[in-house]
Amino acid sequence: MMIWTDRIRQVKITLVLSAVVIAVASLVASHMLVRDLVKEEHTNMEIWAEAMRSLNNADEATDLALVLKVLDGNNNIPTIVINDEGEVQAYRNLKVKGNTGADSLQYIARRAQKMKSNGNVVRIYLDTQAPMGGLEYMEVCFDESLMLQRLAYYPYVQLGVVLIFVVVAIFALLSSKRAEQNKVWVGLSKETAHQLGTPISSLMAWVEVLRETYPKDELIPEMDKDVKRLQRIAERFSKIGSLPEPKPENLNDVIQNVVQYISRRTSNKVKISVQMPEHPLIVKMSAPLFEWVVENLCKNAIDAMDGHGSITLTARDEEEVFSVEVADTGKGIPKNHFRSVFTPGFTTKSRGWGLGLSLAKRIVEEYHKGRIFVKSSELGKGTIFRIELRKK
Repeated sequence: MMIWTDRIRQVKITLVLSAVVIAVASLVASHMLVRDLVKEEHTNMEIWAEAMRSLNNADEATDLALVLKVLDGNNNIPTIVINDEGEVQAYRNLKVKGNTGADSLQYIARRAQKMKSNGNVVRIYLDTQAPMGGLEYMEVCFDESLMLQRLAYYPYVQLGVVLIFVVVAIFALLSSKRAEQNKVWVGLSKETAHQLGTPISSLMAWVEVLRETYPKDELIPEMDKDVKRLQRIAERFSKIGSLPEPKPENLNDVIQNVVQYISRRTSNKVKISVQMPEHPLIVKMSAPLFEWVVENLCKNAIDAMDGHGSITLTARDEEEVFSVEVADTGKGIPKNHFRSVFTPGFTTKSRGWGLGLSLAKRIVEEYHKGRIFVKSSELGKGTIFRIELRKK
């Protein structure tokens, strides 16, 4: 992989690890805060229950103003007071469901029992005697305040915000790098086309001179084909970075052109076969660029086969797409590399920049609005690349 690809991976890992650390620290801190607030609310409810006991047993020496101030100070903790028989005596800060009356009292009684089962209860003993002996008592049942409930959910909201931030940061990083990569490709391609222009023009002139000097020489037409091939390559480079206007082309002819070119420049140990329908497959495309894609797939197949094996190009007219498949009998690609092979910089060759398949993906998807992917591959048996071009 190229250095910048490794740096992107390192930055993504750093962002994810930072998000995990922030999330864990936030959860731990919030848990400790909630725990302290729970203890504080429990203490406050013990004071409130003692105020209830003082109000119930009030005499001339009781400071009613202070007792009432404590009782009125509870404005946020849901509280239910029940007697020793479970009957509701009073409630506070509680939204009652249903109609007033028996249904409401049943609902409040159920809430009180639920509070007790959660351990949120303070028992206060009264001075009067119970009929069966012993002191009468009341139980103050309470629940967490609304603020405490919200605070318990806050860390998860914060975690979601952190995750969204990380996703947005990674997306922005990749978009920035992709834009930078596109600028480099466009600049390099146009500069290459410009640099090739002058020597190609000179070669074309020399071919004409040789044709006039040696009109019967059989090698001059072959030289002319190679010069025209160079001219076509320069044309391909010049089209990178601009949106070429697609024209109706016969897909069969485009594939045949690639096969003829590759066959003349490949060892006899490589067998290239073509399977396509007899009727023309008319597709809107940029023929020079699409030829480049198929040619690149064929060259990669030859490299994967170490110069001996078979390549099969298949064109089909399917229901919604025209498809082209390039199958070889090469080394194969591991499944975990099916997507990586299209990443700029990815290469298994000792020499090469790893830009061929990424450029092919760009041409197919951005210029032709199609798809290119590894259809299947098996190590030691071969690979099938598939291109799909939409009919509409």
